[in-house]
Amino acid sequence: MMQIDVTVTFEGKSYLTNVIADQNTSDEEIMRLASEQVEKQWKR
Repeated sequence: MMQIDVTVTFEGKSYLTNVIADQNTSDEEIMRLASEQVEKQWKR
């Protein structure tokens, strides 16, 4: 497992988040996970 820092644009603003993922995880999956994390934080 490794930590990957990802910048995600949500509602016109950029957010830096990190994703803990296996080394074999695809870039698309990492971006999906990061986007979900940011969206969940803002919908609380």
